[in-house]
Amino acid sequence: MDSEIRTSAQSLTDRIVLLKDSLDYDVKLRRIREIDELMSRPNFWDHQEKAQTLISELRRLNSVMKPLQELSSGTDDLGVLMEFADEDGSPETLAEVRTTLDGLLKKLDATELQTSMKNPEDAGNAYMTIQAGEGGTDSADFAAMLMRMYLRWCENNGYKVEEIDKSEGEEAGIRNVTLHIQGDYAFGYLKGETGNHRLIRISPFDSAGRRHTAFAAVDVTPDLGDAADIEVDWEDNKVVREDVFRAGGAGGQKVNKTSSAIRLTHLPSGVVVQCQNERSQHQNRALARKMLVAKLYQIAQEKEEASNAARRGEKSKIGFGGQTIRHYVLQPQQFVKDDRSDLKQSNPLEVLDGALDPFLEAYLRWSIAK
Repeated sequence: MDSEIRTSAQSLTDRIVLLKDSLDYDVKLRRIREIDELMSRPNFWDHQEKAQTLISELRRLNSVMKPLQELSSGTDDLGVLMEFADEDGSPETLAEVRTTLDGLLKKLDATELQTSMKNPEDAGNAYMTIQAGEGGTDSADFAAMLMRMYLRWCENNGYKVEEIDKSEGEEAGIRNVTLHIQGDYAFGYLKGETGNHRLIRISPFDSAGRRHTAFAAVDVTPDLGDAADIEVDWEDNKVVREDVFRAGGAGGQKVNKTSSAIRLTHLPSGVVVQCQNERSQHQNRALARKMLVAKLYQIAQEKEEASNAARRGEKSKIGFGGQTIRHYVLQPQQFVKDDRSDLKQSNPLEVLDGALDPFLEAYLRWSIAK
């Protein structure tokens, strides 16, 4: 047997053992058995909300445990196959060993990537805000292009999206939009999109056909539901200022005749959120409060992590002089380049059509390496 194969097989086994230890494999396995036992009881559905919470927890646990179990089983099969290859020694058997080993290594890479999202908020839903920056009409159009890119990615990956708030651009595109993205690990996969994005192209809004640069900022925060340990005194107008205004879009029938939209400003931090998607002022207020708590939680987390705090500071200026995380170049060359992972691809139109997975995975691997 080739010594290189033996070394790779041993490395595979060691990585799986290390991954299991880091994820508390035995603890999670016991928890799965506990939930299975609870679900088998006849009164399990008497409390619907608690039952749904347990089912969601079980789904998340299985999403981690199933790949690990498959890797363990695959490693056992590889060991048997290697023993057979030692006895047989045929080229066909050795080729089968290499193919099996390569498949397990690729699966392990993918599993390590997902399990790197180990914070509790990584597994849940996310709020995404896209804001046009410097570049006039081009930046508003670019913000709309980014919104479409994320909507396409969500559609391709089975995520549900709800539009919370949206302001149209004066001539084209949007000035800002807030989306609620729902699905397993939505925040974990999308959190790396936070930062400045830059577009270079021949502007369709320039009659002289000149090349323009436009900027837009993306901010992704976790949807914590009711689990956030953040206390806000909603009644103290020195802490939170509430503004009520009419919801509406471009005009006509889209304009709401009642003041149902809510804008909340957290005065100590300067964080602003607003919601106009729901029909009533009460619903908009409740959702805006959830969004504000999520942003405050994110800020608190980032203060604990110097690298994340720096990332948020760098994206404060949406334009020249601010830190840009990704460039979308359409003219004269064609490429997309991420400044953090150094990933560069020559398919900008495909990326803007939702082919984001290579960039999301590259960011996660880069953050692991850091």
